Amino acid sequence: MPLHDVVILGSGPAGLTAALYTARAGLKPVVVEGLTAGGQLMQTTDVENYPGFPEGIMGPELMELFKKQAARFGTTFVPGDAMSVDLHTRPFTVKTEEDTLEARAVIIATGASPKTLGLPGEKEYAGRGVSYCATCDGFFFRNKEIVVVGGGDTAMEEANFLTRFGARVTVVHRRDSFRASKIMADRLLANPKVRVLWDSAVTEVKGDGTRVHSVVVKNLKTAASTEEPCVGFFVAIGHRPNTALVKTVLPTNAEGYLTLQGHSSHTNIEGVFAAGDVHDHVYRQAVTAAGAGCRAAIDCERWLASKH
Repeated sequence: MPLHDVVILGSGPAGLTAALYTARAGLKPVVVEGLTAGGQLMQTTDVENYPGFPEGIMGPELMELFKKQAARFGTTFVPGDAMSVDLHTRPFTVKTEEDTLEARAVIIATGASPKTLGLPGEKEYAGRGVSYCATCDGFFFRNKEIVVVGGGDTAMEEANFLTRFGARVTVVHRRDSFRASKIMADRLLANPKVRVLWDSAVTEVKGDGTRVHSVVVKNLKTAASTEEPCVGFFVAIGHRPNTALVKTVLPTNAEGYLTLQGHSSHTNIEGVFAAGDVHDHVYRQAVTAAGAGCRAAIDCERWLASKH
């Protein structure tokens, strides 16, 4: 079994940037792509906030360019998901459905997944009116009707941000008060461009086959349903870091995100690094994930040089 210098888990912006940098350093990285190869950007249509693309670029196209650049310098790609990771013994072992990989170092860039509602039409219109990131997609809904679901700090922040663009932002919440911090809730309720539908839930996302045009909202007290026109439907109920493989051996914060040492990418295990949304619950942008991938690659390269 060949011993690899570094195995990278995940093929989003963080994983592929880490692959690019470690490949250029001559480390011949192996990337386990994951079941959702390319990460969250594969579910995004237009990306207009990634530097270097003044006319914007499609999310899948951007990730294909990332992959081609990493491959150019000698990155090997393994399709499918990692089934298990052993970080207790050295070399580290990563098992996929078809192979077992041994590595001196591991970079975890498995990202995070947005929590979904599982509504009819939600998956169908993802990236076509349904969004999980206001910072990423708010610009596309300038002067349009927007609906946001959620009642925590994330929803408050997203809805307030969206008022910069939307003609009106309607927040739908299941209860008669927000669970968000008081300061965040008060800020939202004071915004003249916001209305709140209390004790309500969205039950369906509707569209014309191409884009969202409305959502069905049910009042949970009266059972009455109404159709709310909107072209942007934002689900703001949080994200779930993809840490199932390592959460028993690497420390996480209260939300389940990996915690790192200082301003580095080092985890609590020597030779194990993390990058991107798997640890970043604040910014969650492609460009910050790419930067984190660069940092992890440089930390990894320097650690390998010091040990070997």
